[in-house]
Amino acid sequence: MRFTITFLCIITFATASFGQKTELNGAYLSIEQDTLNYGAIKMNSNGEKKLKVTNTGNTNLIITSCTGSCGCTVPKCPDYTLLPGKSGKIKIVYDTKRIGAFSKTVTIKSNAINNTVYIKVIGEVKP
Repeated sequence: MRFTITFLCIITFATASFGQKTELNGAYLSIEQDTLNYGAIKMNSNGEKKLKVTNTGNTNLIITSCTGSCGCTVPKCPDYTLLPGKSGKIKIVYDTKRIGAFSKTVTIKSNAINNTVYIKVIGEVKP
């Protein structure tokens, strides 16, 4: 009986310690969604989309680079510092001159704790 009570106390304290919220110490890049789905779009239509990014950390966030996995996907990141709790937009332009399904990646690098973030860009260009 004593062993059972001791065991239950240990499990309770161990579970409670894992439930503690840890505070981030630094910038943290949060993105609105990790997949940007264009759906079915017409050839030569506007391939521009915007994605919201937020600094959910406690220090300034500086985005150092945004790159597409190919020349058909061109991201434009904010060129200003995001203060803690503030948001910005990343503009992503897909070249809609190419017919067919696509699956590309945009890589965002910053000074954040999660210093590299990947966004998947998918869709299909119809004639």
